[in-house]
Amino acid sequence: MTSPPTGRLFPTADGTDLVVSRTFRAPIADVWASVTESDRTARWFGAWKGDAAPGRMIKMQMAYEDQAPWFDVRIDACEPPRRLALSTTGDSGAWRLELLLSHADGRTELRLVHHLDTTDAVGEMGPGWEFYLDMLVAARDDRPAPSFDDYYPAMKAYYDALPGPAR
Repeated sequence: MTSPPTGRLFPTADGTDLVVSRTFRAPIADVWASVTESDRTARWFGAWKGDAAPGRMIKMQMAYEDQAPWFDVRIDACEPPRRLALSTTGDSGAWRLELLLSHADGRTELRLVHHLDTTDAVGEMGPGWEFYLDMLVAARDDRPAPSFDDYYPAMKAYYDALPGPAR
């Protein structure tokens, strides 16, 4: 069973931010490792390879997509254990993403921020990020992986109805 969608849209000077979050009963360093170490990202998103550092490019695999494609990712900022900013350009366009972590009272919150130029495809992107973050939860808890069919198209209407700039 999937959780209800958590995504929200926030207007910015350059467009709109789609923010999807999850909270873990875990130290921030452990959650950071889950989103930055290749052997751990492989469990929920895909492995990566290369010399990871700000300003550098790495190759990342989307292991749970058709044909498990590899793509180039630029590391725009890396501020352990609180912020990782990435950008990529590919068949699905230019994406700018941030993973923001905070910790309080034994819980670590992970906010995935997708900086959008337009919200035209938010009905597809939102369910995708919900799926991947639940994949992270399942990997961390050693639970079976969710099925994407439980996210899309089921969550599309929620995301299409989010208040935000006119689409």
